[in-house]
Order: sequence, then C-alpha cells, then structure tokens
Amino acid sequence: MTTHLPSPDRSTYPSRRSFTRHLFTRRPLALLLSTCLAAAVAAAAPAAAAPLPTAAPVLTAAPLPTDGPGVGTPWVVTLGDSYISGEAGRWAGASNSDSDRADALGPTAYFDNAGGTGETIPRCHRASSAEAYIGGGVEGLNLACSGATTATSTGSNFKPGIDFYEGSAGKGQARMLQEAAATRNVRMVVVSIGGNDFEFASVVQSCVVNFLTSPTWWKNYCHDDSSVTANFTPSNVAAVRARVVGALDNVATAMSNAGYDTSQWTLVVQTYPSPVPNGSGIRYSESGYTRQSTGGCGLWNQDADWANSTVLPTINGALLGAASDVGLPNVRTLDMTHAFDGKRLCERGVGLYEEIGLPNWRSAGAADRTEWVNQIRTVSTIGDSPYYVQESLHPSYWGQLAMRNCLRQVWNAGDPRSGSCTVGNLGTARLTPSGEPSMVLGPLK
Repeated sequence: MTTHLPSPDRSTYPSRRSFTRHLFTRRPLALLLSTCLAAAVAAAAPAAAAPLPTAAPVLTAAPLPTDGPGVGTPWVVTLGDSYISGEAGRWAGASNSDSDRADALGPTAYFDNAGGTGETIPRCHRASSAEAYIGGGVEGLNLACSGATTATSTGSNFKPGIDFYEGSAGKGQARMLQEAAATRNVRMVVVSIGGNDFEFASVVQSCVVNFLTSPTWWKNYCHDDSSVTANFTPSNVAAVRARVVGALDNVATAMSNAGYDTSQWTLVVQTYPSPVPNGSGIRYSESGYTRQSTGGCGLWNQDADWANSTVLPTINGALLGAASDVGLPNVRTLDMTHAFDGKRLCERGVGLYEEIGLPNWRSAGAADRTEWVNQIRTVSTIGDSPYYVQESLHPSYWGQLAMRNCLRQVWNAGDPRSGSCTVGNLGTARLTPSGEPSMVLGPLK
C-alpha cells in the first residue's frame, strides 16, 4: 500500500504535539517509528537474471540427552534486543511500489516456536535470517527479543531482559540461557544490548518529527533537544554502562549455574552498526519531503552527522566499557560500527528496486545495490501492508546475513576472536556460496 505525505512545500505545519500523537506510538527500540511509503511508482522491470543463492532455512537439531557443558554438538546462543534478534530480517532491500519485490522470508519470517507455527514470545521477531545460525556443524539458539532492555519488562508486550525473571508472562533471557545451556554444549554466547536503555527509539522519533515539522529555512534539530541530550549525559551513560555490566554478569552466572567454567565458553559483546550515513551521504535532498516519503530517512543532515559522531560512539562505548568492566577472562568483542557502510538507509550508491532497475531481491546484484537497513515507517502509513512499525531502522535480510557472516568469522572454527566487521568486495555484488554478503573481520579499531 502506498500513502502520500503532504505536498513538499513546507508552508504549513501541524503542531508538534498533534503530529507526534498522530504518527507515532511510544515503544522500545524495536518498536521504532515508521516511514511513510513513497508515492506510487511504476513497478514493471526487466526479467531477472539468474537468481543469486539464498540463505538456507534454519534447521536446528534437538540436543541429545547426553549433551551438556563440554559435551556434544557446539551451540551458539544470542541474547539481547532487536539488533540481534533478527528484526526486519524478512525484507531484502525495499520497494515503495510492491512489497513482494523485497519479501525474502514471507509472513512466517518470525515464527520461531517448535512447530514453526508462530512466535514463542509475541513480537520478539526472531527471524530465521538472524545471525545466530552460523551453520558448519554449529547449532544456533536465538533468545534475543526485539524491544528488550537489560531488565525484563512485563507491560502490554512481554520483553525479557538479560536477567533471571520468571513469572506468568515468561522468563528472562539469562534464565532461559541457564536452562538451555544445561542440556547443550554452549560454546559461545553473543550479547547485543543497551540501545533501548538509551531510549534510542525516542531519540529517532524526535529527529523524524523535527524534520517533518520544520522548514528548510528554519530547521528544528533534535540533537539540541533537552529530552534527547538527557540520554547522553555522563551520568546516564555511566548508569546504562552499569546496567550492561549487570546483564553480562547475569550471563556469566547463568553459565556457571549450568555447570560451565570460563574455559568452556566465550562471551562475545557485539556493538551496533551505523544505520544511516552522514548527511552528505544521503541521496535525497533536505528540501521537501522526499527524504522521508520516498527514502524513509527523515533526518536533517546535522542530525544524521550527530547520530554517527555522538550517539553511536556513546552507545557502543558503553557496551565496550561494560565488556571490560565485567572482568571475565573469556570475553571477546565484535565491533559492527562500520558493517553496513556503503549499504545504509538512503545512502548514495544503493537504492530502492524501482530506483536501481532490478525486479526483486532474487535478481543478480540485489544484495550489492540495495540497502541493508529497513526504512522508517509511521503508524499512520502501515495500514494493511505486511510491514511492522517495529521493523523500522533495523538490519534487513541482507544486513542480517552480513552479521551472520561476521559472527561465523568470530567463531573461528571454535577458537573465538575479536574483530571489526566491514563489507567485503564492496561494489562487486558478491555473495558467499551460502547466500550471505561477503564480509571482512579485521582488527579492532
């Protein structure tokens, strides 16, 4: 479904309060906002070339009765929030003319229960394209949940944190890990958490609303809003860092309670990737509404710059600091900061399917020429489309598979190592035989 935004003359604007109430709902990181889809464009495209390989479906074997700490098939377990659960992993690139062109996994993308008939926890959005499933004789278990913070939330949507909560609504991720690890040979636990503790969803909401409700000649930036900057004060950064340390301590306790010593498993702390380029790298003009109505990236240039120069380094710095503070001998770090550079939302050099002239996600070159981050969509524009608001600004199908490729290199045939992940063969549309973008794991920067 296509929804039009107002005419891009910015001559009249609704009040900020009414505009925000109409377009957005307050939600955690995974339940971001969502961009309106663009005006309808012609959908016809030439016939596709030979399709590229696609990622194999997830086939997770049940552990044997004798499996446990140090015994049996190795397992990788992922914990955290939407940036590791697989949120938006259904969509490979984007099209404003026909969602089918980007629909890689279909309506069952997030079905993770034993029978494959639904979600174990509603709206956790654990996609089959998520990075946990590195294969090669290694099993994967994805316990992350879109919208999670370090602590469990039992509101209208249950969101397990990395703690030992147990109640009628469900269990915390640390408790789930402890139970799973007792009957599996868990060799590596990967954690990505903290974005929601920094209220990242609210930050993005403020930035998009400010873009849509102020003219180019009187820009209202979000990076100087007190409600935004309050999330990045030294005291709040220290508080979030301490909560992440607590979450990592809980992971270590869960593994110890399950019968492991630190020589039998590795804790990998994973940082967040940059989802948008600096303002100069956005392919849509600041003038008018095209940046939002077509691209789904309604940010002023200065706010995009600030996101990359301040927000992301602050959040990732807190995670890396926590990895050091926890004081475990078996910690490794996977830096994803630049993993999507060249493939980010609205970045120059990539585009929507109708912009680049490819029929759909199966077309040769699709992974190289489309974005790896999902558009921001607003509540008012979802309608009866197959999109979820919470998929906004998250790694899409190609991004998920790229992170999986990075994580497999961190696994390193059972001898986990740290590293920074970047796109390999940028501009050559190369995929691995398993259908993943080819990535490079280099030294930590």
